[in-house]
Amino acid sequence: MRLTTFIFYLIIIFSKAANAQTIPVHKTNKQIIIDGNLSDWNEPFLGPFVIHNSGEKALQNTFVSLSWNDENLFLAYKCNDSQIIGTTQKRDSQIYNTDDLVEVFLDPNGDSQNYIEIGVNAFSTNYDLLLKCISPECGGWNTAMGFDIKGLEAVSKITPDGYIVEIKIPFSSLEKIVNGGFQKPKIGTKWRGNAFRIDYGNTTEYLALQPYKSSKFGFHQPQEFAVFEFME
Repeated sequence: MRLTTFIFYLIIIFSKAANAQTIPVHKTNKQIIIDGNLSDWNEPFLGPFVIHNSGEKALQNTFVSLSWNDENLFLAYKCNDSQIIGTTQKRDSQIYNTDDLVEVFLDPNGDSQNYIEIGVNAFSTNYDLLLKCISPECGGWNTAMGFDIKGLEAVSKITPDGYIVEIKIPFSSLEKIVNGGFQKPKIGTKWRGNAFRIDYGNTTEYLALQPYKSSKFGFHQPQEFAVFEFME
């Protein structure tokens, strides 16, 4: 590799690390039941989410918390919503085009390939898909909607303020993704990822825990994902 090319890649890697927000994922010894009730949830919530490509304040607040044990990754979202849009639909429906929902993207090795997207609306309808590539350099928008995470659980609950979503993602199913880097984490493991929300209404807003500098691929900017660090 020529020296100039090597230096270029070092700059890119350093830039990614410098711009990435570190999201703590605390380990739990409690049994978390995926039922839309947060009474068994002790970890802090992060946020509020901001407009995904500007960092500006959102009209309605969104918060997320992450936790893990030896078998699963857990996420809980709290969404303020004065006008919930959506319906109960069959699993793997393209609800991201029509419904208020939350999403999570996970790309452990940060190579922008073979990463997953999970979305859940306010009525517990959910989908999971595998994104093999989005960049023209590797084929462009090669996705697998037929991909399924065995053991995935997602439950929503409508509240007076909006809605809550809880998600459980088993590590055992993710480890089967070829070239995805989904090895079972341990304390100190770092994955690339981000948490999102689409809020339809009088004004549609696309929200993120960590905003992007680029808008080339919309929500899909894996090179700008945050760092999920698994902690004690």
